[in-house]
Order: sequence, then structure tokens, then C-alpha cells
Amino acid sequence: MSVKIASLMITCKISRWVFSIKCLSSISSVNHAHNLSKSTQNVLNRSEIDPRIQYLKNDNGLSPDSLIKVLDSTHDLNSALKVFKWASLQKQFRHTAETYYRIIVKLGFAGNVDQMEGFCREMVRDRCHGAAEALGGLVDLFVGDGRLDEAIRVILVMNSSGFKPSLGKWNDLLGALVERERGFRDVLLVYKEMVKSGTLPNVDTLNSLIKALFDAKMVDKALDQFRRMKKKRCAPNCRTFEIVIHGLVATNLGDKALGVMNEMFEIGVNPDLRFYTSVIPLFCKENKPGEAMRLFDMMRTLEFEPDLCIYSSMVKCLCVKDLNKATELFHEMRNAGFSPSTDVLVDILCATCKLGNLDEARTLLDDSHVVDPAPYNVLLQGFCDAHYFLASKDLLKKMLNLDVVDHLSWNILILGLCNDKYVKQACVILGKMIILAYEPDFATYSALVIGNCNLYKYEDALKLFRLFSGKNWILDPNSYDKLIKGLCNVEKFEEASEVFMFMSSRNCSLHSSSFSSLIKGFSATGRVDEAIRLLKYGQSCLNPVNTMTYTAVMHGLLKLNRPYESLTFLSQILRRGLVLDLEAYCILIQCMIALRETNYCVLFFKEMVNNSLLPDSETLASLLSHLADHSQLHIIWAAIKNICQETEVIEPKVYNLIINGLCKEGYKSEACQLLDLMLEKGWVPDASTHGSLIGTVSNQEVELQISEPDMADNSVMQDEVSSILSEGLGEV
Repeated sequence: MSVKIASLMITCKISRWVFSIKCLSSISSVNHAHNLSKSTQNVLNRSEIDPRIQYLKNDNGLSPDSLIKVLDSTHDLNSALKVFKWASLQKQFRHTAETYYRIIVKLGFAGNVDQMEGFCREMVRDRCHGAAEALGGLVDLFVGDGRLDEAIRVILVMNSSGFKPSLGKWNDLLGALVERERGFRDVLLVYKEMVKSGTLPNVDTLNSLIKALFDAKMVDKALDQFRRMKKKRCAPNCRTFEIVIHGLVATNLGDKALGVMNEMFEIGVNPDLRFYTSVIPLFCKENKPGEAMRLFDMMRTLEFEPDLCIYSSMVKCLCVKDLNKATELFHEMRNAGFSPSTDVLVDILCATCKLGNLDEARTLLDDSHVVDPAPYNVLLQGFCDAHYFLASKDLLKKMLNLDVVDHLSWNILILGLCNDKYVKQACVILGKMIILAYEPDFATYSALVIGNCNLYKYEDALKLFRLFSGKNWILDPNSYDKLIKGLCNVEKFEEASEVFMFMSSRNCSLHSSSFSSLIKGFSATGRVDEAIRLLKYGQSCLNPVNTMTYTAVMHGLLKLNRPYESLTFLSQILRRGLVLDLEAYCILIQCMIALRETNYCVLFFKEMVNNSLLPDSETLASLLSHLADHSQLHIIWAAIKNICQETEVIEPKVYNLIINGLCKEGYKSEACQLLDLMLEKGWVPDASTHGSLIGTVSNQEVELQISEPDMADNSVMQDEVSSILSEGLGEV
């Protein structure tokens, strides 16, 4: 019997699935194994065992063939084990590799890997002839059926028993482990066992190992194995490069992937059809149309026929970069007998409509003979975006005749009309929609809300909102934003708050600018506490908040003489990493003035100037007045001088304030410089400023600066400060 197994393995290259058995075919054996895996019986069925044992005791006697026949016909695992063990106890009987094979298959398909491994080792201990072939067949069977835990156990037994598995079996198991993404640990275990067996890897082995490393995100180690292939006397093949390129792209190393592909061409590795089919869509997905087109042209040069996947990927990719080429390939794909999928047709129609080629888009759609609403909706959207509402209505009629209308079709046309303020026409379309049994949804009502907002009919828009909020529907983001902004513009802040609270409770975010308008509205009207409540609620619902939002609250608190509370919102701005804008700086300076924090006033002012921001005239006047009162004007003299030289933001009365303040602080030279700047602008200081300068300028300075009235002609060198002082003295 053992000789029979060996001869069959040699002459017939026995199938990876099962051994050929004299009594039963290999197909029936596998069927028994599959049926067993589905069986849930685990209790010994004595009524089934006794007749089978009796059968084995009959005149024919117990033999390997008769035992195999009984095992194949026994579907209950426990019963089969009982019969097998009974046979083991018979003195005149000895199990063969075939009988062990049968019980091991049953245990393997039942998932009983520990007991299965035990019988594998028993077969080896019994020195059954053909045990190596039997174990090899089990590896093939379990790998082919995806039972990889069982396959690993068997090949480990085979290896530890001195039966050296063939390279093909190692590669089949490694390939299956990688394909089923079993994890790098199992792959490494099998690879180590292979090395222990003294089997040298080939390119297929290393391909599996490299792919497993990429799958485990061990990119550097994968590349290291790739670079060391030559040291292992293996030359990378087309599949190797495919694996490496995929692995690099998957880890956002697209540039390295391109380098590897160029290396492939440099060393003369010719891509096969699988490479093109795999890598071209990959580059298309990564939005690398140049590389994809290069491979596509090479593919056609080698007379490989692109399949539907390659054509579709190329068309979708080129729609963004080269619509003419995309259209050319689209027609080529259809001429080759491929029917473009809906998403491909949608992409090329979107690109065509975006460029305004609506007639071309209509021709493409008509030639495609599709029965899906999506491509028609793209063209319908294109007509609406171009304000071709007559063409839009005609297309909708055609879609109704072809029965390719869905809710989106109606909503596209209604929204298009509402965006252009044709609300009455939109209502007519809505009526037809209802008559034809299409129930309006939230998108339909959202479009009508937008239409009424565009006509400044915010009351009507609010009524629509209340109508469908009763159905627990929500506005789409665009209509939500428009309604809030519109209500705030007409100072209907309570109504805007109503809409905001409802939408926020449904986890709908409001655009940050609209949220700021709402908060600013309440803050500006003195209802700062309500604004703060809305702000906190909005933040808890993850509404985006910007600097303007916090600034609005700070401004409101400042107007209510609550500047200290503003610092809380300053800390929130800084904690969120938001950038202080001009208004925020001005309000902060005003708050610091109110809190009499002179140092912070100076700090924020200098920070503003460093960021090329200038305070408004009101804030600047307040700041300078505060600093003058505290004799601190000289601290910001350099910034003041630059502002006076480069802008017109400072008024004459503020000049007078600064000059007087600098004089009082003892900075007479700086005061004179500022007076020069004032005079250059054609402004005349007031009497107080004259008096300050007359009282503070020393006699020596006067002698140096005042020109004699009887000196030669009025030269361009005459000093403006001396002139005004002379005028002041004359008046005195």
C-alpha cells in the first residue's frame, strides 16, 4: 500500500488536495472533509460506531483499505476517532500513511490543530512508508483551502522530522500567508524554518518576505531586503518591482517609487501584463498622470491590450490634467468594446461641464445610452451653473421620459433656480415633483430657504425652517449659513439663536464667520451674557471659532465696563493658537487702559507694530493719552515717530498731546522732531504746545535755532521750529 502511494506521487504528480485511494476518489475525500468542518456533532454516537466496527470484523477483516472506506463514510469526528483508535489496538493491524492522512484531514478541517499535529508526529514515529509524501500532500491541501494554521503545523512537523519540504511548498505557504495578511510573525516563523532546513530562497520567497515587511510598515527593512537580493543570488523580477512600488506608494513615498520604477527599466526588467494592470491604476490613484501615461504608452507599444480597469483609471486621472486626452481614451475604450462605468462617465462629464463645454457633454451623454441618473444629474448641474434653465427643464423632461429621474435631479433644478432668485419657478417645479409622487426632502426645503434668503425674505425662510424642523430635518450647510447671516444682518438675533440651537443640537457646525456674526450681534446689543452662553454651547458642539468670535465678546464686555473678564477670552485665543488681528489688539489695549495696566498697554502696542498693524485713531488717542498721564510716552517714541512719518492716522490734536507729553517728560529734542513732522503736514500747533516749547527750550537752543529777521534772503535752510517760536514770541 505504501508503495502504491509512492508510485502515484511520482508518476501522477499527485494533487495538492488529496491522495488517490483505491476505494474512494480524492474528490469524495475532500467532500467528506468539508462536510466534517460543517458538522457540529462532538458526542460519540454508539449506534453508528458499533456497526462500523462490526463491519471491520467481518469476513473481509480489518485492512487499511477497509478502514479508509469506513473513515470516509463517517461524518462525526468523535466516531471516526473511536474507530481509528480501535484499529490501532488491533494486534494484527498497522496504520499506513493513507489511514493517518484520512484522520489528520478530518481533524484539520474540524480546526483541532493540536490533536492533528499529534497524529502527524505519530505517523512519523510509526515510520510509515510514504509519510513524507503524505505530509507534503497535507500542506498542499491545507494551503489550498486557506487553513494556514494547520498547514504551518504540518510543515513544522515535516521539517523537524527530517523530511525536507520542497522550495515550492515553502513558497506556497509563504505566499498564502502574505496574501491573506496573516501578519509578519507567521511569515517570519515559516521563513526561519525554511532557512533551518537548508533550503535556499529564490525570488518568489523573497518577494513574499518583502511584501510582508511592507504590509507590516517595516519599510526600511523591506528596502534592505530588496537591495540585498543579489547577495542571495536572486535577481529582482517584475513582481518584485511591483511589490516595492506598491509598498512605497502606500507609505506616501511616491518619489522613491518612481526611482525604483526607473531602476527597473535601467536594468532591463520587462514589465508583464500584471505589472501594468497593477501599477498604472496605482499611479492614477496617486494623481501622477505623467508616469501613468508613460506606462500606458509602453504597454501599447508591447501590444498588451489595456483592460477596463486600466482605461477607467486613466480616464479618471486625466480628467483633471488633460481633458482632451481623457476624452480620446474614453472613445478608445468604447471602440475597444468596453462599456465605461458610471463613475468614469460622471468624471469626464464633470470635467467637460466645468470647462463650459456643455454641448460636448450632452453628446457624450447621448452616445453612452446610460440608464443611471448620476450622469444626467451632472449635465443638469452644468446647465444650472451656466444659468441655462430652459435647457435644464428640457433635460429634466427627457429624464422623466427615460425614467432616470431621482430626488437629486429635482433638487438640482430647484436649487439652481433659487440661487438665481427664481423662487416662483422653483415652486412650480416643486409642485410637479409632488404630483409625480416624489416626496420633497430636507435638500428641497434647504434650496427654498436659500431662495428666500437671496430675496431678503428672511421671515419666509424662517417659516420654512420651522416647518421642516418639526419633522426633525436639518438644513444643509449652505442654507444654514445663509439663514444665520441673513437674520443677523436684519438684527433678528433671537431668531438666529433659535436656528443655531436647533442645528447645533443635531451636531451641525456653522461656518466660523456666521458664528462670529451671531455672537457679535448679541454682544453689540449689550446681551453679552447671552453671547457667552451661545459661545460655550457652540464650542461644546464643536463649532469652529475664530479670533473675531472672541473679539466680539471682549468688545461687549469692555462696553459694559467689565474689562477684567475679557482676559479670560484672551487666554482662550492664545490656548487655541489663534492669531490676534487688528481689532483684537485694539480691544486688548482698551482693556489694559481700563485696568490701568500701563506695561501691558505698551506690550500690546509694540506687538502690533512688529506685526505691521496700526491701531485705529480712537484706540491710538486713548493709548497716548493714558501714557501721557503716566509720563510713559517716551517708551514708545520710536514707534510713534514711524507712525507719524508713514501714515496719517494721528490727528493734529494728538500731535499736540504727544509734544506736550514729551516736553513734560523731559524729551525736548524728540518733541521738536515731532513738531517738524507736524509742520511738514501743514498743521499748526495750538497755543498750549507753543507755550510748552517756549517754556522748555533753552536760550542756547533758541540762539542756535532762531534765524535773525534781518539775515539774508529766506533760505531753504530756515528751521521750522524757530519760525513758529518767533511767531509765538511776537504774539506774546
